[in-house]
This record gives sequence, structure tokens and C-alpha cells, in this order.
Amino acid sequence: MPQAAAGTPQLLRRVNAQAVLGFIRSTDLATGTELMARTGLTRASVLAVCEDLIRRGWIRELDSPLAAGSPGKGRPARRFGLNEQAGYVLGIDIGAATTTAAVADLRGTVLGRASERFRATDIPAEERIGAVDLACRRALKAAGTHPGRVLAVGAGIAAPVDRDGKVLASQHFWSLFDVGLRSALKGLHGWTVLLENDANLAALGERWRGSGAGVDDLVVLLAGERLGAGVMESGRLLHGRGGAAGEMGYLDMVEGVGSSDGIASLARQWSAAGGGPSASARRVFEDAAAGDPAALEILERISERMARVIASIASLINPEQVVIGGAVADSAGVLLPGITALLPRFTVTPPRVTVSPLGDAIVTVGAIRHALDYVEANALELQLAAPAG
Repeated sequence: MPQAAAGTPQLLRRVNAQAVLGFIRSTDLATGTELMARTGLTRASVLAVCEDLIRRGWIRELDSPLAAGSPGKGRPARRFGLNEQAGYVLGIDIGAATTTAAVADLRGTVLGRASERFRATDIPAEERIGAVDLACRRALKAAGTHPGRVLAVGAGIAAPVDRDGKVLASQHFWSLFDVGLRSALKGLHGWTVLLENDANLAALGERWRGSGAGVDDLVVLLAGERLGAGVMESGRLLHGRGGAAGEMGYLDMVEGVGSSDGIASLARQWSAAGGGPSASARRVFEDAAAGDPAALEILERISERMARVIASIASLINPEQVVIGGAVADSAGVLLPGITALLPRFTVTPPRVTVSPLGDAIVTVGAIRHALDYVEANALELQLAAPAG
């Protein structure tokens, strides 16, 4: 009993600090009066919490100029804002051939980005980790900061990841990503690395800053070379027992689909089917816009194929919206009319279908959001490092 009583004031201070910091994050500036109204705390408590957060480095006090022509009206209201450069987060997209790292401040503004190519798909774990680390260090240099100021890292891989961050390595391709990245970056830099499936991070990114902003029942399809889905239900990511929720291997058994090949892959395959050279999805869609008959036929085939894929998702999950994402999204907008028109043939619960505005940055955007969620939930336990120099 004495221990519980002793812990109560500390717990109360933590709850108060989280409430104040949470509101300050949500706005450009906050006055003491606004903080009192939002948190229910007294002025003395609000100011005490703010002083503590200033000492810790999370917030800063903003200038409070007197209203013009109103001298002698009393002390101006104290105003507080988030110190968005108190620390940084990293978002990493680790594909089979390339890895990209992006550095963001505590508002999620990207300040530096860098990419590295892997020498081959099937390379030793140490070499893959080395390329990822190099991309991170280059991105940090571009952002003008250093590894010691990173508070959390979100990392997306093209393999299922369970709720504990363990890679499901039951297929050879998935096993290529089971390289011990979390422990390696922890050892190199002391970073907390949050490993997640790339399509799941795409869903987080799209719901944060894409066409699915604020949608609770959302599916994002990474639709480039192979299809993979990130699924959000009631605002929460679905993982499944081993992290394989959203894997699209079942499409092998769907009539009129037959594989999990993505839009870019299908465009190449079908453009080369007549004996000519294969073409990118962008080129096929450009040729279709110019009236090329062969390209128009490919456009129709891809539209029907994607309508069947999305209908299967709608029948299983019943999302409000399905977003086509990844690099192919830049040119996939031409598919939307055909997909939307066909969906009622295949499902009685057709979702709204859009393309993502985030392009090939969708996974890094989601990885940044994932890292920010961790920082925001654990801010009072994190130690901020001083800027270099």
C-alpha cells in the first residue's frame, strides 16, 4: 500500500505531462489558458508541467508580444510550442533491390533522404545491413544531424512481420529480410528499430497524409511488381497470428486473376505477349491515352484484373476505401474509371477506390508515422541528446 501511494503523484504528473504535450503537438502554439481548457488542469499545474517539458527539451516558450498600442494591459499570455527539432525519427523502406531512408523532425517534416542499391537480391545479411546503415547515415547528414539524435526508427520490409517485430521467414524471399536489422542498428547506434511489413506502413502513411486521411476501414495495395495489402480495421492495423494478414497469395485461386502479379509486372508481360519489347506501365498508359489499340486492350485487362482483386478484398474485409499505392500509383489513375465501373459485377460491397498521392515515398511516410507514434507514446522515458557542437 505505501508503494502504491508513493507512486500516485508520479503517475499523476506523467498523465498531466502527456496531456499537455499531446495538445501542444496538435497545434502551432498553445497558451496557458488553452491548455487549462483542454486538460482541466489549474494554471499553476499547467505552468509547472510546461516548465518541466521545457527543461526536458520537448517544448519551448514562444515570444508573447504585447498587443500593439495596448501598453499597461498586464502581462501577456505565455505561449508554448513544440520543439520539433528536439530529436528526429528515421523511416526506412527496405526492398529487394534498393533501400531508402528518410529523416523527419517531430512534426513529420522530411529533412533528408538517401537511397542505396543492394549488389544483388540474395546477399549476406551483413552486406544488406551495411547498405541500410549507409543510407541512414547519408540521410542524417543531408538533414544536418547525427545518429545520436535519432529517437526511433520505423523500417518496412517486403515480408510479413508479427506484432513482436519477428519476420515470418517461411518463404525464401521473405527470409532474405530476416537479417537481424533491429539488433544490428541497436548495436551500432543504440536505436530503437520498429520493424513492420511495408504494406502495413503504406497503410499508416496513407491514412496520415494520403487520400485515405482519417479513414478507419482502409486497405492500401502496393501494386507494383507484386500485390501486397496493408489492412486497417477500425483504425488499427491487422497483423494476423504470424503477421501475414494482407498477403495476396490466395489470388492464385481467384477466378480471372490467378497470381499476385502487380500492375507493373502485368504491363510488361502483356505488352511483350505479341512478340514486341516489354513496356513499363507508364508507357502502356501513355500509349493508351494516345489511342494505341494494343495499349487500350492491356488497360482494359488490367482494369478488370484489379477490379476482381479489389472485389475479393471487399468481400473478405469490407473496407470503406481501397488505395492503389507505390511507384505505379503515379500512372494508375487511368485505371480508376474502369475499376469503379466493373466492381459492382464482382461484389455487392464495392469500396471507394483511389490512387495514392504519395508515390514511391508511401512506405517511408508510414515508417516515419510509426516511429513518431512510438516517440509520442514514450516521450517522457526518452532522453534527448544535445545538438552537435
